[in-house]
Amino acid sequence: MEKVYAILLVFFHLGMLHIVSGQSLPEPASVIPLYEGVAPGSENWDWEENTAVSYSGLPIVQNVVKPVLMYYPPDPGTDVGTAMVIAPGGGFQNLMMSYEGVDIARYLNKIGVHAYVLKYRLFHQEDRTKQDGQNVRKLAVEDGQQAVRLVRRGAKEMGIEQDRIGMIGFSAGGGVTLGSVMGPADGRPDFAVPVYTGANAKKGLPIVVPENAPPLCIFTAANDQLIPWENSMELFVAWKEADALAELHIFQVGQHGFVEKGGGADHFMDRVQEWMKLNGWLNKEQ
Repeated sequence: MEKVYAILLVFFHLGMLHIVSGQSLPEPASVIPLYEGVAPGSENWDWEENTAVSYSGLPIVQNVVKPVLMYYPPDPGTDVGTAMVIAPGGGFQNLMMSYEGVDIARYLNKIGVHAYVLKYRLFHQEDRTKQDGQNVRKLAVEDGQQAVRLVRRGAKEMGIEQDRIGMIGFSAGGGVTLGSVMGPADGRPDFAVPVYTGANAKKGLPIVVPENAPPLCIFTAANDQLIPWENSMELFVAWKEADALAELHIFQVGQHGFVEKGGGADHFMDRVQEWMKLNGWLNKEQ
């Protein structure tokens, strides 16, 4: 039975179980296109984004053509001048918009952080041949880098400190996050939280610790059946060997997506909050 459950969970997370639906999420304060006009590399993408719902009732987005940031601001009275870009997971086929997206934004808002949920480009859900010859994962990483640039560019206007722009990503979204961390400096977050993910040379994303590497707070579960906990350990070791700041949490249980409840993974965002406080990103600068 456990093996069957694990297989079903894999299918769910990769987007193989869904039904089309009009279910909606809390509206953002604004939606910010990442690019003026057509996103570079998507000039021939002639399909429309669609929303769906998993069999367990969770909202997802598919077939993203026009990447955007969905902005959720904190209450002005709690604003600490820090922002985070949120990259949901979903195997580069779906975006899990609730527990890896808007739910995270709402948590960050409560601790005074400006939250930007990133809808990055995805594989075509029904026909990948439409994207033959294109590296969609690379395009998604470029979207992550562009998201950081946009938030930093508009930081002063929003009351955000330009050196306090972080990024949190889950599974595939964690790959987008790490690609941004290891990419060009102008698209690199100041700190990052990769969750049940890891850099992987086989997927075209080897671990490269940049100069002045951003601090990382890494999360995984020892019983993750999709992305082994060792990937997170390798990332942590690489950062420490480069004398860069890093923190690692390997929870006893949680599985991929932290869907197995009853352990520390249930409260991982509390650990994120503690880490952010430790490093001064929750202190309002005078």
